[in-house]
Amino acid sequence: MAVILEVCLEGIDSALAAQEGGAQRIELCAGLVEGGTTPSFGMMVQARDRLELAIHAIIRPRGGDSCYSEAEFAVMEQDISFAKDLGLDGVVFGVQTADGRVDRERTAALINLARPLSVTFHRAFDHTPDPFEALDVLADLGADRVLTSGQAPTVSEGLELICRLQAAADGRLKVMPGSGIDIGNAAEIIKSSGVAEIHVGGGVAEVVPERSRVRNPEVPMSASNQGFERRTSAEKVRELVGLLNSL
Repeated sequence: MAVILEVCLEGIDSALAAQEGGAQRIELCAGLVEGGTTPSFGMMVQARDRLELAIHAIIRPRGGDSCYSEAEFAVMEQDISFAKDLGLDGVVFGVQTADGRVDRERTAALINLARPLSVTFHRAFDHTPDPFEALDVLADLGADRVLTSGQAPTVSEGLELICRLQAAADGRLKVMPGSGIDIGNAAEIIKSSGVAEIHVGGGVAEVVPERSRVRNPEVPMSASNQGFERRTSAEKVRELVGLLNSL
């Protein structure tokens, strides 16, 4: 397939569903309600043992911004070392300075530590004040790709900037659109931008009820306490893969 499909997900069941549906790669996360945080050691082990597709683990020690303390940065270094030791295929991270620009020194250090794994700079990119400057820095540092919604809530809204970034990248690194992509808009996004990879999450997920039949509404297990979970759908992944194969 010419276009690589990466599925952003949390949980081993979702990972298995993405593989069943034919995705080429997953971004393995915990805490998607926080925008994605580093998956546990156990999750990375089980994913590597059970999956044959490419696994990229997000390296994000907390929700919020991407300007990290010295202690948080040390955690990121340790987690990247774990991912390498476990035989994962790539890591996903973003590190910025207080003014929102790519932290060149720290990003270079993490890229060097991660090699030979593939490196994606995540949607912290969408908060930088000058996306073209950020793109040049990441290309110079040797990042493999940048994940972006075109500095808009969704890729459809940011498509004009994504097209400009794709042209500016000029093959130095991949521009991977992500946020709000689904079966209904994927073809248009790919044809308009010429990108070789797309990143999907909610667009291939389904809402499933929790397995437990017992719930105490007075004792929430999370801030949402909704009584259901979002899980990757093998059927929706398969449908999107079929579309991409037809382009």
